[in-house]
Amino acid sequence: MNRQITKLVHATALAAAIGLLSASVPAKAGGSIGFYYSPRTTRDARALDLGLRAYSLYNGLRNGAHIRQFGRNNRAGIGQDGAGNLGIIRQQGSGHSAALRQVGNDNSYGIFQFGRNTDASVAQAGDGQSGAAVLFGW
Repeated sequence: MNRQITKLVHATALAAAIGLLSASVPAKAGGSIGFYYSPRTTRDARALDLGLRAYSLYNGLRNGAHIRQFGRNNRAGIGQDGAGNLGIIRQQGSGHSAALRQVGNDNSYGIFQFGRNTDASVAQAGDGQSGAAVLFGW
């Protein structure tokens, strides 16, 4: 479990570093980069689920759907059908759009968008699934 969490932390740090490098160089046109993680094994899915639920508790949230937006002109929606699902959308910046649909039980997914003008649309169907998306736009 620790190995998977370490991999996720490293991937997030790499994504942040790429985003910072992109922000330091003036660009003529906007763009974005996204990293999506879908665990391949049940063990990895449980580890990510634990991380997302810990993040949720740390922010004073519980099971269910949580959307936090900081910035302007952001759009987000979460639809859930089942029990024990956790959906998190956090958008910081402007012009983001995110949609998360969960059908089944005990699923968890986190969408984290930073910068501007990124889009994410995710659907989960089944039980005990987990995943995460980190997007950076400029």
